[in-house]
Amino acid sequence: MKTIWKNQPEIKQINLVCLQTAAQSLGIEFTEVGPDYLKARMPVDHRTIQPAGLLHGGASVLLAETLGSVASLYCRDDESTLPVGIEINANHIKSVRSGFVTGTVFPIHIGRTLHVWEIKIKNETDQLCCVSRLTVSLVAKK
Repeated sequence: MKTIWKNQPEIKQINLVCLQTAAQSLGIEFTEVGPDYLKARMPVDHRTIQPAGLLHGGASVLLAETLGSVASLYCRDDESTLPVGIEINANHIKSVRSGFVTGTVFPIHIGRTLHVWEIKIKNETDQLCCVSRLTVSLVAKK
């Protein structure tokens, strides 16, 4: 299978890029790179639950946007642009109370200035918990 990456992502480098960001604050860790996908996991703990003890929908959205934005970072034609999320939606399908969730991002469209990603978030028993779509604009660095 042909790769989508213009600059091949490496797990160690991706996790370094996420230091001192919201992703680090929520414990998000990238775990896998494939020819057309990235995977990251996030704990379901005091940082990511809502008052009822369930995974917070906003935390799922943050995981989804992190996955898509990082994927766009490695699909750019050059480093003169930065990926910026411009629209995201999420359908929360199944609640999670503990453990980890894992998100996988796949491309729907990779253009020169616009990327569209699908992100599926699953629990530890591989059940779908959330599906999200993210649109990313590549904007010129200032």
